[in-house]
Amino acid sequence: MKLTVEKAKELLAIAREADPRHEPWIRHSICVGDTAAVIAEALGLPDPEYARALGYVHDIGKYKDVMNVEYHDIKGFEYLKDEVGIDEQDAFICLTHSYVGGDYTAQAGGIPKAHPLRCEVLQAHKYNRYEEIINLCDLMCIFRTMTMEKRLIDLLTRKGIHENSHHHLMKSLELKKMFDELLGHNLYDLFPDIVI
Repeated sequence: MKLTVEKAKELLAIAREADPRHEPWIRHSICVGDTAAVIAEALGLPDPEYARALGYVHDIGKYKDVMNVEYHDIKGFEYLKDEVGIDEQDAFICLTHSYVGGDYTAQAGGIPKAHPLRCEVLQAHKYNRYEEIINLCDLMCIFRTMTMEKRLIDLLTRKGIHENSHHHLMKSLELKKMFDELLGHNLYDLFPDIVI
C-alpha cells in the first residue's frame, strides 16, 4: 500500500490515543511533514503531499517503544512494512531520516549500534529527493520550523558531543547547501517566520 497523508494522519491518531507521551514526537513529525511539503512544492516535485506524509511517519517507530527510542528507525521501518502493509520504499523513511546521506555515523547523539538495516541495507539504498527533504526537515524542526543551525545546537545540547559530532555537523551543513543550490536561493527564504 502506498503511503498517503490520510494514512499517515491515521497512524499518528492511533499513537496519540495509545499514550499521551507520544505527543512531543507527533508534534515534531507534523512540523517535519508540513515543512517538507513547502520545500517539495518550491522544488517543483510532482507530489508535495507525499513529502508531507513521509514527514508525518518518519518517527513512527517511537510509537512502538516510547521509552527506548534507540531502535526507533528499525522499529518504524518494520512496523510500516510488516504490520501496516506500507510499501517498502515508503517505509524506508524511518531508516533514512536520521542518517545524513545514508551514512549511519552521520547522526546526532553518537554512533548508533550496528544493525544490518542501518549498515548494509541503508548504505546500499540510494536516497531519493523526498528522503533527502525529510532528512533536511528533521534537522530544521522541533515543534516549529527553525534554522538548521539552531536545531543542531539543540541536538548538541540535548544529546551531547560525541566522537562523530563534527562529522554529523559537516554532513548536515552540506545537505543544507545542496538545497540552497537546488532552489537557487537560501532555503530559509521559503519560511518568512523563521528567525535567523
